[in-house]
Amino acid sequence: MTVKGIDVSDYQGSSFSTSGLGFVIVKATEGRTYINPKQAAQPRRARDAGCVVGFYHFLWPGNIQEQAEYFVAKCASAKGDLLAVDWENTSSGTRASGAEKDAFIRAVKALRSDHRMLLYCNRDFWLNHDTTSYAGDGLWIADYNGHPGRPGVRADWLIHQYTSDPVDTNTAEFVSATAMHTWARGLLKDTEPPAKDKPTAPARPTVDLSKLVVAAKADPRGRQGHQTYAAGVRLVETALVAEGVLGKTYSSDGSFGSVTVAAYAAWQRRLGYSGHDADGIPGKTSLTKLGAKHGFTVVA
Repeated sequence: MTVKGIDVSDYQGSSFSTSGLGFVIVKATEGRTYINPKQAAQPRRARDAGCVVGFYHFLWPGNIQEQAEYFVAKCASAKGDLLAVDWENTSSGTRASGAEKDAFIRAVKALRSDHRMLLYCNRDFWLNHDTTSYAGDGLWIADYNGHPGRPGVRADWLIHQYTSDPVDTNTAEFVSATAMHTWARGLLKDTEPPAKDKPTAPARPTVDLSKLVVAAKADPRGRQGHQTYAAGVRLVETALVAEGVLGKTYSSDGSFGSVTVAAYAAWQRRLGYSGHDADGIPGKTSLTKLGAKHGFTVVA
């Protein structure tokens, strides 16, 4: 199951239909001088419809840090909104380099560490101009191939823009709009109450890494359904569902089968791992990061 969404700029106006949409991504800025005059009205319409909201910056070559600062200062984002960079040819026929694209993403993530940051580019840019495969928190790929949800790239992608007729339309790899909302808000840092008012935190459940590794290696042999150390596996599966990489059907079956292995590999790739480091077998760093976000503690 996927989630449908659109992206809009000044050209689309602010009366677009939100029927059937789970997310709307709005152009905010371009270079160091342009601000979308409708970037207040457009996200308001999306929020009123309960959509996940995002904002993107159209990247020009040069002055990368200044562009990042301009984007975060001028975009009308709220807590939990997605941020993105639009990497393509400019109106003058130039383009930012792959290194500049990477630098912009990292600069925005440093300036807005509590927001998810995505890379938007088309298939040609990804295959022929990108050299690092760095996409921040997720790749938003444009490929008008007539097959929504099947862009022509092997990379792990998050959103597929599959047509521009009559408006740029996308499909996102989440089981539901709720799952996408949860993922979008996953980096938020809640303000803690003063110490004297701070409630006693309940004990966090624990996941034994060594047992989880055994489950990830043993369960697929019996296919999905064979349970090894099911209690810990359930905690991890629930977290993977919240991350949008595992279907809700598998959220509590307690089996670290082939489907869960594939979902955990997607989580590893999201953290920047590749090759053998993203084989779906939990490691201490990736599991600790998952637990920190979703309320469990890892023990060796």
